[in-house]
Amino acid sequence: MSDILFSSVPLILASLGALFSEYAGILAVFMDGVINFSAFLTFALYAGTSNIFVSVILSVLICVLMIFLFALITEKSKMNPFLSATAINLIFSSFTSLLSSIIFHTRGVLTSKAFVFDYEEVKWVWLCLTVLISVFSVLFLFKTPHGLYLRITGSDSDVLDVKGVSSARCRIYAWMLSAGFAALSGAVLCLKINSFVPNISAGRGWIALAAVFIGQKKIWRVVVAVIIFCAADYFGITLQAVLPGAALNALPYFVALLLISIPRYNSHYGSSK
Repeated sequence: MSDILFSSVPLILASLGALFSEYAGILAVFMDGVINFSAFLTFALYAGTSNIFVSVILSVLICVLMIFLFALITEKSKMNPFLSATAINLIFSSFTSLLSSIIFHTRGVLTSKAFVFDYEEVKWVWLCLTVLISVFSVLFLFKTPHGLYLRITGSDSDVLDVKGVSSARCRIYAWMLSAGFAALSGAVLCLKINSFVPNISAGRGWIALAAVFIGQKKIWRVVVAVIIFCAADYFGITLQAVLPGAALNALPYFVALLLISIPRYNSHYGSSK
């Protein structure tokens, strides 16, 4: 069970980040690129510092700072946030490939004998951190004024502006929070396999956005949806001797489609009554 929960950690973190942007009304479609870039930075910075704590913190800070600059440009220039986020996603992916080529002279898998960590230690540290981060997210969103402002931004931003609270600033904060959570997700993925693999996110940024929709923007529902999805993926691996490869690859996405259909069915059934 603990292995299933640990496999859910990167996606839970990414989904929490996507939730902040969804509340602010600007989808963080750049998350896949940030996850990949953060995983690369974690590996690269460890090669220079030999300190995994410093490497993860710096990786997160760099990603958040970059997103802050992009978000500021987006707000100042009145760009379409969806198109801007899509472009940012491509920029991060390009940075990852470029820096890997410059620093390590390869755009492939990066491994090192020094970059090896105990699986059990990594698992329990990140499980505990994810629980704390999830609790923090709930408290921030529903128990603080800034969380309230963030939730209002996506639905009634004019109300905030009238009250003297900058909705543009709230949108920037939302993107920064999304970037921070995505960066943590990338760090976990890198530490989990003791290496960096190109496109290590494997679409988790997009799945995180879908999880927010499945969970109807409620944190506990989002987390449950992610765990169910990851459990299907985990058990699919154990069924390799029974099911054909194509069916195994499709299993997690079939579960995701099923989870998406449930709230839609409930909504339709409730409205028909």
